[in-house]
Amino acid sequence: MPIFEYRCNKCNHISSFLEKSGSKKKHICEKCNSDDLKKVFSMFSPQAGKSSSVQCPGCPMGTCPTAHECGPGGCMH
Repeated sequence: MPIFEYRCNKCNHISSFLEKSGSKKKHICEKCNSDDLKKVFSMFSPQAGKSSSVQCPGCPMGTCPTAHECGPGGCMH
């Protein structure tokens, strides 16, 4: 089963869920419990076992798993 990423329209948190393609299952945001999520395009990583996180000073955790979404306005997480 593939992993899909969803962005919460309420708090912008990105969550990953393991699901079948074409699934109609509703997901809940892990951060704010909202059910207003939108599937987002995620980066494919062919290097299994290697971390794709990068340093991101705007991200609360200090590293950002989706650095392509961090911009001059700050981190989207």
